[in-house]
This record gives sequence, structure tokens and C-alpha cells, in this order.
Amino acid sequence: MPLLEFTDKGIYCAAGKFYVDPWLPVDDAVITHAHADHAYTGHKRYLAHHLSREVLLYRLGDITLQTVEYGETVFKNGVAITLFPAGHVIGSAQIKIEHKGEVWVVSGDYKVEDDGVCTPFEPVQCHHFISECTFGMPVYKWKPQPEVFAEVNSWWQNNVQNNLATVIVGYSLGKAQRILQNLNLDIGNVYTHGVIENTNEALRRNGIVLNPTHRITQESVKDEVRKGIIIAPPSSVGTPWMRKFAPYSFGYCSGWMTIRGAKRRRAADRGFVLSDHADWTGLISAIDATRCESVYLTHGSTATFSKYLSEIGFDAHEVHTLYGTEEDDAPVPTAEAKLADNNSQEPAKSVANEGGEV
Repeated sequence: MPLLEFTDKGIYCAAGKFYVDPWLPVDDAVITHAHADHAYTGHKRYLAHHLSREVLLYRLGDITLQTVEYGETVFKNGVAITLFPAGHVIGSAQIKIEHKGEVWVVSGDYKVEDDGVCTPFEPVQCHHFISECTFGMPVYKWKPQPEVFAEVNSWWQNNVQNNLATVIVGYSLGKAQRILQNLNLDIGNVYTHGVIENTNEALRRNGIVLNPTHRITQESVKDEVRKGIIIAPPSSVGTPWMRKFAPYSFGYCSGWMTIRGAKRRRAADRGFVLSDHADWTGLISAIDATRCESVYLTHGSTATFSKYLSEIGFDAHEVHTLYGTEEDDAPVPTAEAKLADNNSQEPAKSVANEGGEV
């Protein structure tokens, strides 16, 4: 029996009697990171990196949670478990599992570029590597981060000069903090949707130092908010909450912005190619650095990427999991709705909650 197997509940270690990122309730769950497609409710016991602690408690409630540092080894039924940085979001980890000389690594989600916010990715040598490949196609190649944020800050400055509110969208754990830490705060203040700010507050409770933000509430003055930049989650796109800030320019941050038409489908004025996942080159370099004998691809462009890996000499396999549906999957508004927003002459002076979370 291999040390790890793929089951209908998740990735299972029979020797250690635990699962990695299971999607059905189990007794012992080791969690790579706090995104909703990897950290589910209902498990009896959780193990994760300590910087995931407060976000997991915020998202999952009163759970039994053990946390560890990167490089710290714990044992479950004689099986060694060590967490290493994945570089995906704050607190994200690759899970190294070792028993009787056999070494597996479960990547979770990862990126290889150091974003200056989360602990940078660290390759781990192993016999078997379980990897994502969200962007496992050659078309996906990222610009260096400084170039992307130069574009973001220039866009924001131009909006201020043209009396347009600036709304930038990215998921609440990872992308939002990356945006926040790279904004030019000389331009103005940063305002946040409630979902974003709840996550920021959880991270701050965990000791993470973030740039100052202002939560948007019923008492927020619309004219003041419009002078700054608003960080919002994908779920807010096309909602009455966003329409309160019209006229606005709406920018979307995602690796999917690489593809022609993605910006138009999301009715965005600007699409910024910014992903917390590895691109084509990053995936190949990360897998090569493990020196693994075999690689298992859990989600993303698994068919294309496994075919390529096989052609260059890897023993590559596609496996079925329920990963890959994190907050980056956004509702798609119509262009007509966006136009209606910016033609709105609503005189409201506050941004009251429209019945949903702000």
C-alpha cells in the first residue's frame, strides 16, 4: 500500500489514520490552508500552520485546532508530519509526510514568486508529489509583481483625477492582503468590504502587520470613500452594495485575466493579471525541484499538464478531488448592469448595508 491514497473523503494516510484537506467529516484533518475548498467544517481535530489559526476559527467556528510552525515535525501514529511554506496565502503550507523511508508531499495551492506578504515557497524533496495545476497551460505566465502594482497604482491615481471611485476585486484571504500591502497610500485611504475586513482582523489577531484600512459601514460617508480605493470580494460584483459608489472604475485581479474575454465577462474596466497560484513556468520549476519519482495532479489543467510532464520524463497522474473552487470564482454581471451603475445619479451620502454583509 502506498503511504497516501485518494479516497472519496480526501487524501488519506492509513498508517497515520489522518486525512489531508478532506472534504467530508473525518476524525483527524491536516489542513494546507484556510481557503474554503481545502478547509471544511465537521472534522473532530484539525492540524494547520499557526498563521492560519485565527482565520480558521473565524471561518469554521469553535474547532479543536492544533497549530505548528514551519519545519516543526509532529507524529500521528508513528507517521512524521512537517509543514513547509507554500507561498500561496498567509499560513499556507505544503504537508511533508514520512514513514519508513517513504516521503510524500501534498502541495495544497502554491506560487513560487515571493510576494512579500506570505512566507515564500520552499521546495521539498520527496518520492511522490501531490500538486495543484490551476494554471497548468503555457499561456499562463505572470509578470513580475512590481510591474502589476505599478499598473494598479497608476490606474487608481487616474481615477482620482477623473472623479471616479476605484473598486478593486480580489478574494478575501490572500489576494486582498497582497493588494493592500502594495498600494501607494500617498494616493488615498484604503476602504474594505466587511468580508475583507473580517479576514484582515483575524490575521491581525494572529500577529500579522497589515497596512491601515477603513471598514465600510452604514456610517461611512460615500464622498469620502470614493476618494480612496475600495477592496471588495468577488461576491460583491454587480450587487447594490457596489452600486452605492457609482460612478466608479472596477478592476479585477486574477490569473484568469490572461485570457481574452475574461475582463469583459466580469464587466470589469481593468483586468490585472495577479494570481496566488504558480504559473506554467512556476509549476514546472517547483515539481522539478522536488526530484520526485511521481507526481499527482489534483485540480486545474490536469489533462494538459500531465501530458506535458509525461513527455518530459515524469511519471504523472491525474486524480479527482474537490479542490479548485475557492473565492476567486465570482458572479458574472452583465455589461448593461455595469453601465447602469455608472449612469446612476443616486444622491445617497452614506453606504448603508443593503441587507447583506458589508
